[in-house]
Amino acid sequence: MSSAIEFIVEGFTQLNDRRSLEELRMHRRRLAVDLKARTGFDYGLSITQVEQDIAAIEAGLHTLSGPIAG
Repeated sequence: MSSAIEFIVEGFTQLNDRRSLEELRMHRRRLAVDLKARTGFDYGLSITQVEQDIAAIEAGLHTLSGPIAG
C-alpha cells in the first residue's frame, strides 16, 4: 500500500517540480532532527516514518535527475 508521501512525490515528479520536492525533503529533514532531539518519549516509529518519507522524496528527485529525453 502506498503512503501519502508517495502520492505527493509522484505528483511533483509528474509536474517536474524539483523545487517543491527539495522543499519537502528539507522540511522532513528538519522534522527528523527535531524528533531525534526530543526526550521523554520513544519517537522511534515517527523517526522511521520520516526517514522513509525522505527516501521516497529522494527517489523522486533521482527520477528528475535521470537522463534528459529528447
